[in-house]
Amino acid sequence: MINTQEIRKQFPIINLNINRSNLIYFDNGATTQNPQNVIDTEKEYYEKMNANVHRGAHFLSSHATEKFEESRKSVQSFINAKSVKEIVFTKGTTESINLVANGFRSILKKDDEVLITEMEHHSNIVPWQICCKYAGAKLRVVPVKENGDLDMVSLKSMLNNKTKLVALTHISNALGTINPIEDICKLSHSFGAKILIDGAQAISHIKVDVQKLNVDFYCFSSHKMYGSTGVGVLYGKEELLNDLPPYQSGGEMIKDVSFEKTTYADLPYKFEAGTPNIAGVISLKSSIDFICKIGIDNIKNHENTLLNYATLELKKIKDLQILGTSKNKSGIISFNINSLHAYDIGVLLDKMGIAIRTGHHCAQPLMKRFNIAGTARISFAVYNTKDEIEKCIAAIKKSKKMLL
Repeated sequence: MINTQEIRKQFPIINLNINRSNLIYFDNGATTQNPQNVIDTEKEYYEKMNANVHRGAHFLSSHATEKFEESRKSVQSFINAKSVKEIVFTKGTTESINLVANGFRSILKKDDEVLITEMEHHSNIVPWQICCKYAGAKLRVVPVKENGDLDMVSLKSMLNNKTKLVALTHISNALGTINPIEDICKLSHSFGAKILIDGAQAISHIKVDVQKLNVDFYCFSSHKMYGSTGVGVLYGKEELLNDLPPYQSGGEMIKDVSFEKTTYADLPYKFEAGTPNIAGVISLKSSIDFICKIGIDNIKNHENTLLNYATLELKKIKDLQILGTSKNKSGIISFNINSLHAYDIGVLLDKMGIAIRTGHHCAQPLMKRFNIAGTARISFAVYNTKDEIEKCIAAIKKSKKMLL
C-alpha cells in the first residue's frame, strides 16, 4: 500500500484551481507532473552549476558533468543495462526511434522487412516508413484483435528470414494493452531479427529490465516518468550501437576532426551531438529516485486498482464503449459515448477542472482499424485517487446529459 495523500503533497501543481474547481489531472499518458525534488534539481542546476558538460576545465563544468553522468548511471541501474555505454540521451522517445531508424537505413537491403503493429504511435510508424522507403525494404503491419490484444498468430506467421527488425510499443498509449515483450523478443530473435521497443508508456508503470527482456533497443521519455520535457533515453546493446552510424554530427560526438577525416567519439557520446538539455538530464535522476522510493511494483498495484475501479464505474454509464479491453492492461482507458464527440466531452470536463486527452492520440491507423475518429482518454499516475475517479464519473454523466 502507498500513502497517496503524502505523495500528492510532493506535487505543487495538484493545488491548482481550474475553472473554480480543484485540478484533477488524468492526462498522464501524455505528460506526468513533476514532484518537488525534480523541480528543485532543475532550479539548483541553474543557480549553482550552469555550464556546458564534458568540455570545460573549470569548476562549474566539472560539477555539471559529474551530475550529468550520475543520471546516466541512474538510468543504467533503473533498467538494468550492462553498461553506461548503452545509455544514450536524446530529446525524447521520438528522437530515440529516429536515431535507430536512421542507422538502419545503411543496414537494410532491398526486400528486407521491418515489422510494426497496428497499435503504434506515429513516432514508431513514420520513421520506419521513411527508413524502408530509403532502403527499398518492406514495412509490414501486425494486426490488432478486437479487444486490443496484438494478434500473436499473425505475428508468428509474418516473421521470416527477411525480417530484420521488429518495432513495437510495450504499452499502447491508446488501448493500454501491455504486449508480451519477452515472448516477442524470443520469437523475433529466432529469425535473426532485432527488436526495438517504444517504452514511453511503460517506463514509470511497470518494471523494465532490458536484460531480462533481451531487447536490442528500448526507448523512453523523461516527461512520462515524472521528469522534464525534452529529455529521452535510447538503450541499445553495445555491439549494436557500435554498428550504427551517427545520427547527428557536430560538437561533442567527435574524437578528432580535420578537413580530411573525422574520428567519432566512443559510446555513448557518438550519438550526443551538441549541447543537451543538461538541467533536464540531471533532474532525470531525481525522477528515478522518486519512483524508486515509492517502488515500481507499488505504483503498478495502485494504478491497477484505479484502472479496475474506473472501468467498472464507466461500464455503468449507458451507451459508453471502452476501446481496449485486454486482460493484460495498464492504467489507460479510452472511451466513446455513442454519437457524442470526444472533444466535446473533453471541453466540458475541463470546465469542471478535469484534464483528459481527446482525439486520435497520435495513433490514426489504430483509430481507422476500429472505424472511429478518436476517443476520450483517461490515464492514471501514482498521485491519482478513487475520489478523483468518482468526481470524473459524475462529470462525464453530467456532460452526457448536456450534450444529448
